[in-house]
Amino acid sequence: MTKKNIIPFGPQHPVLPEPIHLDLVTEDEKVIEAVPSIGFIHRGLEKLVDIKDFQDFVHIAERVCGICSYMHGMSYCQTIEQIMNIQVPERGLWLRTIWSEFSRIHSHLLWLGLAADAMGFESLFMHTWRLREYILDIIEMTTGGRVIFGASKVGGTRMDINSETLSYIIKRLKEIEPEFKEATSVFINDYSIQHRLRGVGVLSKKEVYELGAVGPVAKASGLSSDARKYGYAMYSKIDFEPIVEEDGDCFARCSIRVKEIFQSIDIIRQCASQICDGEVSVNVKGFPTGELFTRVEQPRGEVIYYVRANGTKFLERFRVRTPTFANIPPMVKALQGCQIADVPNIVLTIDPCISCTER
Repeated sequence: MTKKNIIPFGPQHPVLPEPIHLDLVTEDEKVIEAVPSIGFIHRGLEKLVDIKDFQDFVHIAERVCGICSYMHGMSYCQTIEQIMNIQVPERGLWLRTIWSEFSRIHSHLLWLGLAADAMGFESLFMHTWRLREYILDIIEMTTGGRVIFGASKVGGTRMDINSETLSYIIKRLKEIEPEFKEATSVFINDYSIQHRLRGVGVLSKKEVYELGAVGPVAKASGLSSDARKYGYAMYSKIDFEPIVEEDGDCFARCSIRVKEIFQSIDIIRQCASQICDGEVSVNVKGFPTGELFTRVEQPRGEVIYYVRANGTKFLERFRVRTPTFANIPPMVKALQGCQIADVPNIVLTIDPCISCTER
């Protein structure tokens, strides 16, 4: 006779980078149901629109999530710019595209390190994060920050990248790309990793569509969902297609992130070859009036920004739908029927960011 138990998973767990909490209903070693509980680190960031004017609020938006910091700031700026009909200079849009892809690379490398750590590959974890330092060095060279860039503002960007630095960046990416290929090939080809990830946490294309999955979670199940194809920033002039896998398991979600690293490097090269001269920002006058939402493809998936402004310097409403929030229902579905030992890997493959989910 099988016995049902409820096992708490998190908010503190050796493989969890952030405090997600799940109540796992189990029969022996099998998970029957997973019940998520969120709300451990609510920070009240959305309420700060009452005391921070719309120009300064970009600094708050950048701190919704540390790893996706740049794209949060850019998403907020895009929303305000569209409400106020501000035309950002083309060079500023190229720079936003470049920094967005650097943000994607460093986020995926960070996730690969966490995944290696969860599976017991400590040396691979340290090696992956050592490679991530190369990307952070480039980010620091161009923005002054390593995780919080502080590069976006309403009307454009706060800084520029001169042609000499841009040439160095392309040269540096060419130098380090072989090291990236060597490290990431372990995640694709190693037998132990395949044994832990293949056939685990499977989601069908129909399930990810109905449950609203975004980012690598959706793409790994065959759903070509990528907000970059909407053409924001300068993506309309970039030649790329969303990377898609069909198996829908943990290994497919890992493979998507590995392949997106090299796609991002290619996009940066395309940007460097097409970037034009000119200003990187415009002066902003007046206050925003109206409401709007925008969609941006973060490393974890599509983020939705909503802003309502009433013509004063303080916004009336600010709301964010983060990709982790969208991916929690698919994660719960993927956990149903899995073994207890597979729970950490399934949770990690949605790349959970609980601080931006709860804000």
